[in-house]
Amino acid sequence: MPKINASTVAEHRAQQREALIGAAIDILVNEGATAVTPTAVGARAGLARSSVYQYFNSSAALLATVTEEAFRRSNQALTNAMAAANGPLERVEAFFRESLRLGAEGAHRPAAALMSAGLHPACQERLMELHLEQVEPFRAAVREIGVPDPALTADLIAGMLHTALAAADRGTPLDTVTERTLALVRRCLTTGGQHEPRGDGR
Repeated sequence: MPKINASTVAEHRAQQREALIGAAIDILVNEGATAVTPTAVGARAGLARSSVYQYFNSSAALLATVTEEAFRRSNQALTNAMAAANGPLERVEAFFRESLRLGAEGAHRPAAALMSAGLHPACQERLMELHLEQVEPFRAAVREIGVPDPALTADLIAGMLHTALAAADRGTPLDTVTERTLALVRRCLTTGGQHEPRGDGR
């Protein structure tokens, strides 16, 4: 049995599993989905391949878990940000602001790598389900605002988010990208381009 680095065996196993997932995500982002194998992941995490198989019995199992983790970590941050907002417009802004912050940290890269990885159809389907679950609170806020054709409007505004993430990836300062993007979003979602009154007086 490997040396225990936690107060209980359960905590130790949780730490090892987390290390393996982190290693798999790192390999996925930097080397692609085909490089995510038990041997490579174990080596990156500092564990023997036999130890990896205690948690994941195949490359497919690793990728399936990474697919879930690529969204779980971001979803919690997005949920917390939107819960602190007042009103649908502020929830949309919170979704964009937090998405851009997460993007600057590279949180979108695992999902982007998975999208272009040519995964098994079942994994691709789950990836799309997770994406739709992630953006539904944003789409619900757009519907609540009452804009015409809210589904199309949400799709078009989501395109701005993708463009903003790309701009941040290219090195445009995050604050600049965020404030300019939010200004455009407000114009799209308020009547006649006028800003909706805000609780903070801005």
